[in-house]
Amino acid sequence: MRAHPTEGVARLKGLIRTQEKRQAGLLLAAAVTAALVSAAAVLLLGISGWFITASALAGAAGSAAAHSFNYMMPSALIRFLAIIRTGSRYGERVTGHDAALNALAAMRPRLFEGVARGPVERALSLAGGEASARMMQDVDAVQNRFVRLSAPWGVGAGLAAGMGMAVLAGWKPALVIALAAGLGMIAAALVGRRLAESAGRAVQAASGDFKTRFAALAAAAPELQAYGVRGWAIDRLAEQGATLERATERLTAAGGWIMLTQTVAMALAVAGVLATAGSTPPPFVALAILAAVTTVESAGALLTAFRQNGAVEAAVGRLGDLLEPGETPDAVPSGPEIVLTAADLALAPPQRLAVVGPSGSGKTTLVERMMRLRAPVAGEVILGEADATEASPDAARALFAYAPQQAVLLAGTVRENLLLARPDADEAALWAALEDADLAERVRAAPLGLNAPLGENGTRLSGGERRRLGLARAYLRTAPWLILDEPTEGLDPATEARVLERLTQRLERTGQGLILISHRPAPLDLCDQRLKVEGLAANGAVRLSLDDRKQAA
Repeated sequence: MRAHPTEGVARLKGLIRTQEKRQAGLLLAAAVTAALVSAAAVLLLGISGWFITASALAGAAGSAAAHSFNYMMPSALIRFLAIIRTGSRYGERVTGHDAALNALAAMRPRLFEGVARGPVERALSLAGGEASARMMQDVDAVQNRFVRLSAPWGVGAGLAAGMGMAVLAGWKPALVIALAAGLGMIAAALVGRRLAESAGRAVQAASGDFKTRFAALAAAAPELQAYGVRGWAIDRLAEQGATLERATERLTAAGGWIMLTQTVAMALAVAGVLATAGSTPPPFVALAILAAVTTVESAGALLTAFRQNGAVEAAVGRLGDLLEPGETPDAVPSGPEIVLTAADLALAPPQRLAVVGPSGSGKTTLVERMMRLRAPVAGEVILGEADATEASPDAARALFAYAPQQAVLLAGTVRENLLLARPDADEAALWAALEDADLAERVRAAPLGLNAPLGENGTRLSGGERRRLGLARAYLRTAPWLILDEPTEGLDPATEARVLERLTQRLERTGQGLILISHRPAPLDLCDQRLKVEGLAANGAVRLSLDDRKQAA
């Protein structure tokens, strides 16, 4: 039983229909050329069969018959049809794939936006491998939908050409060919629905799981080597690969059954032509037999579509999840003020608040709820005049510039990673942010400077350098509040002192407020007040209290 399509799937299908309209010209060209390919192929093989048989009979009838036989016209027609088929095949491939690639180029940014702007819980639930599988593999599966739109035109043209040629041998052979081709397609559709669709869905899901497992194990490769568990990791990956292999085998077997239906239909068509030809001259019988073969064979593109239906359906469903709308409430923060109701504490820039507490008590959870990176709890935080649960996520996040404890860096350049925070920042602003993070000297020393590549997640930088690049990125963002999570963890004392000194100067210069999470005494000394996080209450809210060791404002 098919599940009712979600709103995200409906939106994706609407997006696909929009792209079909925009690419209508190319899709029409692909359909016309596909029809020419099928018609030319049927006519080419049918006329070739007639020509060979007629030539043989003319030669057997004697020299007079052989000399009177017109060889030039059929051979010229055969060459013409061969050229038409080759040129049309090229045209079909170019126009069909051009339309598909244009459509996907328009769809991929929308899908990425769906992840970036949707509920954070949904984005965080997607592992790297799964996200890659959806944005690449699933989108490529949708590409097949555009490419195969020309298939019905090719089938129709092939059937019409085959019946038209078979009529030369009589109306009965033509009818037999039509019935055999129709029965073959119906049987293939039934087999495809019963076997191929479920197998295709399984392949898409198993491939995403395999990529997720592979990405996780590849990221942990040094630890796996250090602990001597590389064999265990290989076994886990092999198990996931075996699941994908079994799903692929099922899909391949379903394709084999579909091809079997085509073969049976072809055999029925040939047998039917022979049974109904009667006293038809041999050249026309040969023409009808080969027309029967190519007519049934012209349905190959449509049969391939039957095999791919499951994968495409699964891909649309998985991509539709990315377009599911998140909460879009109207209430927005009216100012940069923050009220922590559990601690009866109100803050406004340029105040500085230190968030302290044992590891795992919920410090990071608290600030992520402030920024709507996690679902907020009613009454825990108020932004401006709006409860955090009512505030628009975009408006809430606009209040904060954030440097997390583990900043994720893209496999690009220093410049590209910085521009994530402020795409319009000029070079002077980039260098100023690096100076404030005590990283400018290191970047200048690199041969390419701001254009130096970082490697996957900044592997060409040390841990402290990655942390400071995350700081520089946060400094670039214009926001009332700066949130820093363990900003000096892993830094030596001298580097920590420089970073904190420049941070103090920056806060005085910009008037930003600071919310700082740290276990180290030096960063905590920058703050006016200390908020102690004591853990999570039964309802999930963070239990807070003002620390007795808070400093005077």
